[in-house]
Amino acid sequence: MDKATLNNPENYYNRELSWLQFNYRILEEARDKSIPLFERMKFLGITESNLSEFFMVRVASLVDLTNAGVEKTDIAGLTPRQQLDLIIPETKNMTKQQYQTLNRTILPELAESGVNLVRDYNELDDKQKKFADRFFMKEVYPVLTPMAVDASRPFPLIGNRTLNIGALVRDKKSDVVDIATVQVPSVLSRIVELPSAGAMRTVMLLEDVIKQNLNKLFLNYEIVCAHTYRIIRNADLSIDEDEAADLLKEIEKQIRLRAWGEVIKLEVEADINKKLLKELKSKLEVGDATVFSINGPLDLTFIGKLAGLSGFDHLKNKKFTPQPVPGIDPDRNLFEQIKEKDIFLHHPYYEFTPVVNFIRQAASDPDVLAIKQTLYRVSGNSPIVAALAKAAENGKQVTVLVELKARFDEENNINWAKTLEKAGCHVIYGLVGLKTHSKIALVVRREEEGIKRYVHLGTGNYNDITARLYTDTGILTANDKIGEDATAVFNMLSGYSEPPSWNKLLVAPIWMKKKFIYLINREAQNAKAGKEARIVAKMNSLCDPDIIKALYEASSAGVKIELIVRGICCLKVGVPGLSENISVRSIVGNFLEHARIFYFHNEGFADCYMGSADWMPRNLDKRVEITFPVEDPDAKERALSILRIQLSDTLKAHIMQPDGSYVKQDLRGKEKLSAQEFFMKEAVNAGKNDEKKPARVFVPRTSD
Repeated sequence: MDKATLNNPENYYNRELSWLQFNYRILEEARDKSIPLFERMKFLGITESNLSEFFMVRVASLVDLTNAGVEKTDIAGLTPRQQLDLIIPETKNMTKQQYQTLNRTILPELAESGVNLVRDYNELDDKQKKFADRFFMKEVYPVLTPMAVDASRPFPLIGNRTLNIGALVRDKKSDVVDIATVQVPSVLSRIVELPSAGAMRTVMLLEDVIKQNLNKLFLNYEIVCAHTYRIIRNADLSIDEDEAADLLKEIEKQIRLRAWGEVIKLEVEADINKKLLKELKSKLEVGDATVFSINGPLDLTFIGKLAGLSGFDHLKNKKFTPQPVPGIDPDRNLFEQIKEKDIFLHHPYYEFTPVVNFIRQAASDPDVLAIKQTLYRVSGNSPIVAALAKAAENGKQVTVLVELKARFDEENNINWAKTLEKAGCHVIYGLVGLKTHSKIALVVRREEEGIKRYVHLGTGNYNDITARLYTDTGILTANDKIGEDATAVFNMLSGYSEPPSWNKLLVAPIWMKKKFIYLINREAQNAKAGKEARIVAKMNSLCDPDIIKALYEASSAGVKIELIVRGICCLKVGVPGLSENISVRSIVGNFLEHARIFYFHNEGFADCYMGSADWMPRNLDKRVEITFPVEDPDAKERALSILRIQLSDTLKAHIMQPDGSYVKQDLRGKEKLSAQEFFMKEAVNAGKNDEKKPARVFVPRTSD
């Protein structure tokens, strides 16, 4: 294939616009009436939190590049300025659709189901008004800090993503009108439930209660108007690691500076007073393009919290409990079981407990000499961290790489790093210029035969909370070759030892991309030779130009390529002579799809890999990532069955179209199948069988 075709920007999608398509898919779930109402409310709240982070990081970086005069184009041939010119109108359209969903569907159905969200005090009865006023004086008033703005009092710093009430207030003595602002306290629940007669439950938003009582905060002023507003700031940390003498201190400093980031988005109520809006734009230094006019309550994440109301189980999905992992006997030593056979893990369908127990048992096992682990994002009360600290106290050699640069978890990770250091662990803060995103834990044990290494490798973080919400896979193994590689990984992270080659692991940023391109090209060569050739790859995002070019060339050679990409996908499908053999599907369900699984037909000798890396430049070129082969026959069958079932999903799969849009399938003549529902039922049924036998999924085999 000629280079001109491969390098033609028309054959690629812009990364940011592709991400917006992903958020539209989540919004579609919020509009799908086949889904229980309270679950749809959660999806609507997720679209808002996603969009806020998108502005804080992605839009912010484009603003920075534009301000710096950068004209370099992206994979789709767009400059930062051109990308902003496309993104801002599209995000305003998305916001419009979010609030149409809220106002036309969610709130009316919520009222029909027995929950009335009241925005106007006049709609309350006397008992409810008295309750709201007493609640304000007793619970809210002591927390508030009214900020008047005049010649002697400058406009205060408004926090990123905080909800605020802006007001115009008239001095009763001088008749001068000034601006004032009050932050809606995040320490209080935004949902205020009022006493109701009968079955109907009435709720009000905290900001509406404050607005109604604003006169109690400004006693010598007349309230001319009051409206809610919210800002999004640039929250992308700028760290020069080469110049930072102490990375921990530098990141702590940058976290504090995050509060002062440039305002890149101002959200205001649609009916805001024009003079007040003008004042806010002036004080916050924003232009018209940055202002988002909102037809409803600002910060839609409140609707997800409203879905937490008790007593509406019939409007929610039945709660799923992760099942015991088949093949693990809780009464036997875990290391003995791992030595007998690789253990395959599939969260959240099966428990995360074996991963926690892997570290806990190592911490107390007298034969364990050392534990080494990477931590990227962990929970607030992490049992993994507690076990590592206990291991150090028990005299084990404990080495932990805590990635301080994990976005929005920097402060949390700094605290954990200090906790581990105090317990006696050796803590590494990562490599200069690289994030360590790999998920690996190594236990070194003294046994009769000599030193034995046990390894956990996974696709998700060592986080017991997200392990119930994200779909991830992993293995526990005593494979000697993988154990040698694991030791080499930690030697590379803790020192300057860079191995010339690897036995089993694919490690970024140096070796992984080359191997993936080799595997793709091998399928292309097989196709050219008239052999069956196929690639199935599941990941979160696909936007690496070199990988996409290799896939295009493989498709042109006749390789059947099926991609399961949750979010960003810069590859185009259905381009004549380029990607006619490529299909892309995105699965959006109750759990967040997070696993990365890669299958290459290899003339029938299926190669299967899982790991921490997406096919993105940041993963392949700028992070320490690990992808590992799945070679145990039962584990490989489990991994491949996940791909087969997801390729058979007819209910939650959104199929990419040649124009870049995604549509759900026409179900006529097709079996209704939700992959996530299938895996939940499989896990429950596996628990009814002999738990000592590995679970198998018997589904019709594809060409592999």
